[in-house]
Amino acid sequence: MPNTLGYMLTWTTYGTWLQGDKKRFVKDGQILQGNEKLLEANKKAQTGCTVRFSGPQKKLVRQAILNESKSIGQKILALVVYSNHLHLVAEYVPKPIANIVAYYKKAGRLVLKETGVTGKIWTKGYDVRYCFDRETLQRLIKYVQNHNPA
Repeated sequence: MPNTLGYMLTWTTYGTWLQGDKKRFVKDGQILQGNEKLLEANKKAQTGCTVRFSGPQKKLVRQAILNESKSIGQKILALVVYSNHLHLVAEYVPKPIANIVAYYKKAGRLVLKETGVTGKIWTKGYDVRYCFDRETLQRLIKYVQNHNPA
């Protein structure tokens, strides 16, 4: 297996991209088409409010993740925080990705808590796209850099 140079991580805010969504959704690693009945069932199952970040909140979350990356020794190559999800491209570090995502989600949650935001912030899980060569890594960095978090 080739060496992993880095990866792109993506995760969403709570309640904003539910299974069944018409934009398509991921379940068990497969991209599936929208399903209105499944979407409605998931909306009813929500235990908290849907979370969308304001402009200032996006900046706070971004800075919290950058600060956390320094404490765990990971270089972030590109990061964009949207109102309902984020994309992060980082160099590989020999730590479980699930732990790294948990650190970043916690950093975002804690900084928002300082401003009075409570409850669930993030959905469970995340998506990861591995980079085994420089070309793929550069393509994902450009993808993230070219998306304006408006």
